[in-house]
Amino acid sequence: MKDAISALRVLEHQNYAYRYAQSVINFDGETVAPADSADGRAEAIEVLSRAQFELLTAPSVDQLLDQADAAADAAPDGEQVHAEVRELRRTLSQIRPIPAEEYAAFERLTQEATAAWAKAKKASEFSVFAPYLEKLVAGRRRQAQQIAPDKDPYETLLDQYEKGLTIEKCDQFFATVRGAIVPLLEAIQTRGSAIRTDFLDQEWPVSGQRVLSQKVMELWGLDPQRCVLAESEHPFTDGFNTRDVRITTHYMPRDLLSNLYSVAHEGGHALYELHVDPKLDYTVLAGGASMSLHESQSRLFENMVGRSRGCIHLLWSAMQEQFGGQLAAVTEEELYRAANRAEPGLIRTEADELTYCLHIMVRYELEKALIHGELAVADLPAAWNAKYKEYLGLDVPDDAHGVLQDIHWAGGSFGYFPSYALGSAYAAQAMADLERSIDFDGMYASGDLAPLREALARRLWHYGNLKETSWLVESLCGGPFDPQYYVDYLTRKYTQLYNL
Repeated sequence: MKDAISALRVLEHQNYAYRYAQSVINFDGETVAPADSADGRAEAIEVLSRAQFELLTAPSVDQLLDQADAAADAAPDGEQVHAEVRELRRTLSQIRPIPAEEYAAFERLTQEATAAWAKAKKASEFSVFAPYLEKLVAGRRRQAQQIAPDKDPYETLLDQYEKGLTIEKCDQFFATVRGAIVPLLEAIQTRGSAIRTDFLDQEWPVSGQRVLSQKVMELWGLDPQRCVLAESEHPFTDGFNTRDVRITTHYMPRDLLSNLYSVAHEGGHALYELHVDPKLDYTVLAGGASMSLHESQSRLFENMVGRSRGCIHLLWSAMQEQFGGQLAAVTEEELYRAANRAEPGLIRTEADELTYCLHIMVRYELEKALIHGELAVADLPAAWNAKYKEYLGLDVPDDAHGVLQDIHWAGGSFGYFPSYALGSAYAAQAMADLERSIDFDGMYASGDLAPLREALARRLWHYGNLKETSWLVESLCGGPFDPQYYVDYLTRKYTQLYNL
């Protein structure tokens, strides 16, 4: 029986090695690789993903999982072994129905598509990316049908990012949130107090922004020996293990807050990855348990911490040091209000908390229609522009500010976007519960976020993927998930901010 568990761990270490190699290739491609280097990455990814597929789908794996599961009850780490078996079986259920050649070819396609997306975005020309997106949509639809022939294909994809998530649950959640956002935004636009933002539109030297990025990482408590910051077209986080987490940002010379809150957001992801129990390293239980839980941490640190008065006070002196001349006529309170303003914009990653979910709803409805075959890729830009007009009242000037702004579809990530909105709601409920036991004013006054980090580590981070997602959601939130906490949070915050 011990041999079965040992063999299971050998399998997982081999699987980790393949994942690590692919992650390094992806990180390199997004950060420092030459623009025309995609073919080489695609070749390597295809070979590695095929080898990983064959490792996990070998006929002997089923017997190994049965033996390890049987041995778990007598093992000192039995709960962990049972969970490892559970997650490996879940992985097998999602990849085994797909032919090996098709699986590897799709992974290659994502490398080629990501490079095409970057070129298309730079040129603001959707037609450069469209042929790849057509293949990605068709491939994901086919894979979903192979995995669960009798299930809605988009629902199968949703489940890969958030276990048990359905279209019905998404529709209900978005209807609840939209019902609060739309009238609140209308009230702000018709009778809300003015918020000064004129000072934001000026040149902010990137050298100073880099210093501010490091200040945020220091304040978050990110160990520079285990977490590094790089630059990419689209900010992201990649957790290799609990001693190697990498985040990226994108500096915009005329937008100080874009980089600031990108680092705050990705730093939240990094904290989660860095605080998983190290004993789960190199197993399928390492890292976050679901994308909604992961996004709950990034959104919590980006918005509920990063945009708080207390946090802005802690960053104010660093901002003064780097941009004193530009902020000479600006007060700390004016910066706080500007950082929290509700103002419909074109770019999701720069959206305020109130309108953010509207950006997610656009993507949710469009990608669902793509997977269902109700929307052709060729018609996507026009459909995108129409949704932005309907939901945010905005005219989209070009593809770069519209349909090409996100990298997710280029990587084949259909069904991911709802995680951002659910994560925001989890974060609001978690904070409401944490405020009962944490003195946030005192925490900011001390300049040490340790009380919050320690509480989140106890509730969520430590477990990695050991527990079921539903258990972790309740642990984080302090009870069963209820989107009303999110609605109440947004209503309270923006009613006060705009003196409604």
